Amino acid sequence: MSRILLIAIVLMTLISFSNFFGINIAGLSVIIGILFYFIDRKLNNDSRDALKLVGTQLKDKTIWLWIFSPLVMNVLCFVLASLFLPEFIKHTYERTQFALTADKLLLLIFQLALFALGEEIAWRGFFQRNLVKVLPIAPTVIITSILFSIGHFTFGQMTIVSFDLFFIFMNSVLYGIVFYKTNHVWMSALSHFIANLFAFIVILLL
Repeated sequence: MSRILLIAIVLMTLISFSNFFGINIAGLSVIIGILFYFIDRKLNNDSRDALKLVGTQLKDKTIWLWIFSPLVMNVLCFVLASLFLPEFIKHTYERTQFALTADKLLLLIFQLALFALGEEIAWRGFFQRNLVKVLPIAPTVIITSILFSIGHFTFGQMTIVSFDLFFIFMNSVLYGIVFYKTNHVWMSALSHFIANLFAFIVILLL
């Protein structure tokens, strides 16, 4: 791994912890990841035919099981929350409302798709892809998912925040597996978008 890519990974790691100190700049880690994703591709002359690769992978039925696994995890999350932790719904809405437009459906769908793709480019396409060069895949996915979860931290009741971060972590692990199996951010982004769209629809309905 080149020094410049290592610096980017360290920056993403450090910025992810900013929310713990009341400094809401964790989103900068995504911007850094996206920037260095394209720098990394340029350095490695990566010019794969993305759409052709995605089309081939979508024909694999087992990939669809992994793509929908975060959706299943979100169903479990909201069922448990509705039964034992109803305050979680309000917490999640407050955590996301600053970035999403809930009263305009098409704009909301576009925002969810854009955020899912951006986070996947940064955390899977750049961070995970480069970290796995120096670590085995299991710790790579776990470390990436811990940092990804920490970047979503917001202050609140400890039980609710812990519940929220646990399911963010679990979904991140599943996105990491999708990316590992397909080696393409479009696939993990699709999985991410489906899960987020379901979650936000449930939040609005409840």
